[in-house]
Amino acid sequence: MTVAGWTEDPAARLEAAFCAIAAGRMRGLPFVNAALEVEAIGFAHWGAHWLGCLVTPWFMNLVLLPREAAAWQSVPAGDKVAYRFPAGVYDFVAGREAAIGDYQACSLFSPMFEFADHESARLTAQAALQALFDAANGDTAYAPPAAPERPPLSKRAFLGG
Repeated sequence: MTVAGWTEDPAARLEAAFCAIAAGRMRGLPFVNAALEVEAIGFAHWGAHWLGCLVTPWFMNLVLLPREAAAWQSVPAGDKVAYRFPAGVYDFVAGREAAIGDYQACSLFSPMFEFADHESARLTAQAALQALFDAANGDTAYAPPAAPERPPLSKRAFLGG
């Protein structure tokens, strides 16, 4: 399948597509926070892609969209693609909407009941984008704890079960 690149800021088209989803298939569902709106926040060039945060009444996701079609890694909807940012490696899940085409999203919040109003959701989205590019938030210093050492298994213990 051919993927088209977005030459202009995708925010308005993304908002229109997800406003239609909010008014259609998400309308009245119990996990929708009616205090929130659909808003595309901070979309900017990130390499050959557009990166920003999409806030809806049911989720907040980092979203990648193709800016340069040739550089886009198209994968089946539901598959994951890992991207490295200064704050670490994040998995993005591939999706497709008729109104916008291919996109990849990294879930930050879902559902959205932690947010009493849209302004707090917007501020959180802006902070998340900023934190993504702060190496101080990176996981490079993290090392998982070592597995506990077990004494070597003797032949008698092995054969005896």
